[in-house]
Amino acid sequence: MRKILIPLLCAAALFAADAPRRAPGFCLIDSTGQWRDLYDYRGKAVLLEFMQTNCGHCAAFAPKIREFQLKYGDRLQIVAVALPPDNPNAIMQYVKGHAITYPVLFDMGQVAGSYVRVPSLDFPTIYLIDRDGMIRNHFEYGALTHDIFEANGLLPELDKLVAGGPSTKK
Repeated sequence: MRKILIPLLCAAALFAADAPRRAPGFCLIDSTGQWRDLYDYRGKAVLLEFMQTNCGHCAAFAPKIREFQLKYGDRLQIVAVALPPDNPNAIMQYVKGHAITYPVLFDMGQVAGSYVRVPSLDFPTIYLIDRDGMIRNHFEYGALTHDIFEANGLLPELDKLVAGGPSTKK
């Protein structure tokens, strides 16, 4: 009995780790001085990006995000959250320099801390949030996610998210 119980408990723990979880709420100010609340986007799929303005990978990802905006229109809300050492001036320059039209919010780390459940964070990191406010998937920039951030690997995930279907956890 004990030999069976331990693998079952391990499998249950692994399954629970991959289960969708509620996206933590937040209300932050954006680069235009407006307050943005995640709850305002309920009913819409959301791509939430954690980034820094001095991150080369984040700057390279910005044109991909513009492509997603054009493809999905109002079916997908894009929200970026910049973290220190960024400041409001750096964020405004980044928004202007990259012709960004989606909200870029400023966080001192509390919102990122409620999403990221590991001691470090690689930029960019994105969370895909469904219409009901559940995190369906997330990706951090790295060698294994090159296709997600620099090619078209994110499109199948976004198609599922916008359509309301389940995401495939990787």
